[in-house]
Amino acid sequence: MERGTERVSEADAMKQVIVVGVDRSARSRPAVEWAAREAVLRDLPLCVVHVAPPGGPDAPRPETVAAALAVDRCPTVAVESVRLTGEPGAVLLERGVDAAMTVLGLRGEGRRTGLTPGSTARVVAGSARCPVVLVPAGPAPRLPAGPTRPPLRPPAGRPYQVLAAVDADDPADGAVDFAFDTARLHGARLHALYAGPPPLRAPGPAGRATSAARHAARAERELLLLTRALRHWREKYPAVRVFEDVVLLDPARALIRASHHADLMVVGRGGRGGLGPVAYAVARHTACPLAVVPA
Repeated sequence: MERGTERVSEADAMKQVIVVGVDRSARSRPAVEWAAREAVLRDLPLCVVHVAPPGGPDAPRPETVAAALAVDRCPTVAVESVRLTGEPGAVLLERGVDAAMTVLGLRGEGRRTGLTPGSTARVVAGSARCPVVLVPAGPAPRLPAGPTRPPLRPPAGRPYQVLAAVDADDPADGAVDFAFDTARLHGARLHALYAGPPPLRAPGPAGRATSAARHAARAERELLLLTRALRHWREKYPAVRVFEDVVLLDPARALIRASHHADLMVVGRGGRGGLGPVAYAVARHTACPLAVVPA
């Protein structure tokens, strides 16, 4: 293992760190910049990690370049750069065992882009013991075909907003707490969104009226459940402004659409490991950074 250390004090060394994994592509830059800002906000040191294959070339050194970028963007950040060898997913999982979070670019080097089955981002987000933040690079991917209107971009100067996917019946405690705490640190509004399939629609004019009534009743019931589910965190984080929202739509599509109005989306990950179908679909199409938080 080779290590280059810049501006890391003994006090910083005793803290949890934010780990950001980088490769040789420019797609790592948004992840590094996001991680550096978050490290300063949370008063945590930043560890920039590049995992090279055994016997790979010694240059260029993307971890050194990325560490310099972090300092350039956030001059007060405490940062170290680390070069390791091995399989990237396994190495980053080990490195992140005691980390506050691990940050990765969603689309790394190579011809294939996105969250492919064997990609480092998918492996780490699906198995890490700490929250994993996946940062997209460039424009948001095109939405899959389906009956939804194109999302609108948020207006310039809009305050920071955290979007949390919340199951009103069984909220993921770790994810909800991470979302509230992040909103607190940023002085942000928290958009707590429950999304679920709408009631079945009955045929004919009379059926449409009945379906509308069922839809309204279901939305009201789910909103009540959501309010009850969040009561503990509202009391724990009284300064956080919360917008409780129920959308009766396919959960993945609802979250992807909402991501265009958010600065960070937070989803939970089940105890069995791996990304579930909703989290996987959201990761492939999100317009904002996505935090995957283990149970």
